[in-house]
Amino acid sequence: MRLGVLTSGGDCPGLNAVIRAVVRKVERDLDGTVIGFRDGYLGLMEDRYEVLTVDRCRGILPRGGTILGTSRHQPYGVDGGVDMVRRTVAKRGLDGLVVIGGNGSLGAGRDLQDDGVPVVGVPKTIDNDLGCTEVTFGFDTAVTTATEAIDRLHTTAESHDRVMLVEVMGRHVGHIATWSGIAGGASMILVPEEPFDLDEVCAALVRRHESGRFASIVVVAEGAVPVEGTFTLPDPGIDEFGHQRLGGIAHLLAPEIAARTGFDTKVVVLGYLQRGGTPTPADRVLATRFGVAAAEAASDGDWGTMVAIRAGRIIRVPLTEAVAEPKVVAPDIHDVGKIFFA
Repeated sequence: MRLGVLTSGGDCPGLNAVIRAVVRKVERDLDGTVIGFRDGYLGLMEDRYEVLTVDRCRGILPRGGTILGTSRHQPYGVDGGVDMVRRTVAKRGLDGLVVIGGNGSLGAGRDLQDDGVPVVGVPKTIDNDLGCTEVTFGFDTAVTTATEAIDRLHTTAESHDRVMLVEVMGRHVGHIATWSGIAGGASMILVPEEPFDLDEVCAALVRRHESGRFASIVVVAEGAVPVEGTFTLPDPGIDEFGHQRLGGIAHLLAPEIAARTGFDTKVVVLGYLQRGGTPTPADRVLATRFGVAAAEAASDGDWGTMVAIRAGRIIRVPLTEAVAEPKVVAPDIHDVGKIFFA
């Protein structure tokens, strides 16, 4: 067996654990070879690669990022990109590809599968928004990082009787905000799934402070939106890959909250800290299980699938179903957080 592997989209703790597991399974158990393409689909199209071996992958398990590099380029966004992929796959004598990525990357993988390029997907996103899997690797690390930051911010907020807005990643879903907000004892959590009324937010903060409980932590997902007509956010614009430019909502809300409540209001944007650094043990184990399972799916010829976890078991699901729609925060989980809101 000759298997290609690439990491695509945003970096994520646990990527190297997946690569290591794929290589170990293919080289040691399947007597095969793994070709790693640099910088995601871009390297696949340009035929930039290295042969990955067990020795090459020693020591990478705890490392964040990806030894292969990544990018957001996709073959369907480049003229002749699909033909370039076909040529590389044929030239390198590959049986197929393991694509490690999120919704966009695996969506491209699904399309390549439909166009005759065999693909097995591995779900990667700190946002935890991929369907058909209970959790994605990288999410636990991001939540842990955010929770640790919230824990530290409580003391400075209490020392100055402040409102602290903590902005976390979450373009279309609020999994990181919800989980870290609950774990960190936030006074309020704002997520894309439930538009917020800024007047209600401010009234709740005033009630909290007037009741004698000083200081408030408000966790805000970058994609949180107000109830229509209650507060206007500027047009975020579109980046070169067709995504909305998000980030900075906390900076827009802070002066409004300060003006309406009279409370000193500060902002902390965690940003790329959530993506960086060593993966948690839970993410290392999950990523390793996914890598082994992806190699096994390729060996079985079960192309067009994505490995996933459900009730603790690793399963395979159709790529078409996995990327059909994003997984949003379940209302019952968000409702748990509301019990502790201001």
